[in-house]
Amino acid sequence: MDYYSNQISRLIEELSCLPGIGSKSAARLAFHLIHMPQEDVNRLAATIVEAKQNVRYCKECCTLTDQELCPICSNSKRDHKTIMVVENTRDLAAYEKTGKYDGVYHVLHGAISPMLGIGPEDIRLKELIGRLEGDVEEVIIATNSSLEGETTAMYISKLIKPVGVKVSRIASGVPVGGDLEYIDEVTLLRALEGRTQL
Repeated sequence: MDYYSNQISRLIEELSCLPGIGSKSAARLAFHLIHMPQEDVNRLAATIVEAKQNVRYCKECCTLTDQELCPICSNSKRDHKTIMVVENTRDLAAYEKTGKYDGVYHVLHGAISPMLGIGPEDIRLKELIGRLEGDVEEVIIATNSSLEGETTAMYISKLIKPVGVKVSRIASGVPVGGDLEYIDEVTLLRALEGRTQL
């Protein structure tokens, strides 16, 4: 039995297709949108359409941007000899928030996952290899510590080492505030292997 009119039901259905939005959240958003002033709704709709039409991949690092080169790649103050490889644009943003990395990035838009049918040709590896023809000294692999992230890191490492470029992997281990008794063995081993002198 439908509780809402056809238009409201369609709006809820469309909103619930968004990631992380269930039917209750979609209904809440739908009613919020309906109660918004018309000019606010028009601005939101126009912004969505413009973003879809204008956002594309950066010509160099493959992150999402509305320019030919993203702000990081076009910044001459960045160290273009160091490339950090991340799985997605959200990972890039997370590192940028630290304010401690001054190199550039390469966004893969995924990770190798044979179980999901995602192979090396399905992520932006070809573009990464193309970038190594330039003046690159180090590639930092910053994929997730998941099985897919580890598989991708190993594959990239084997691909790059013959080129003669230094390849490193971000450290992973015990999170701040984490209790050792609840942390898995692989994470504990990584923390031990990546220990630093005090």
